[in-house]
Amino acid sequence: MTTTTALTRSRDDRMLGGVCAGIARRYGWKTRNVRLAFVASCLLPGPQFLLYLVLWLVLPEA
Repeated sequence: MTTTTALTRSRDDRMLGGVCAGIARRYGWKTRNVRLAFVASCLLPGPQFLLYLVLWLVLPEA
């Protein structure tokens, strides 16, 4: 897996908006681990859903 220099949403490996897959690709992590970390973080109080929506709108597609 190659890493890119810019943070972009994934076109190929997306479930909703491609945000988790884009983060995983940018940092060379496994997509499944980023998705699991996001779901686990949703169990904690905080603006996780809002952050995901903002990133979905702000990040360009790859």
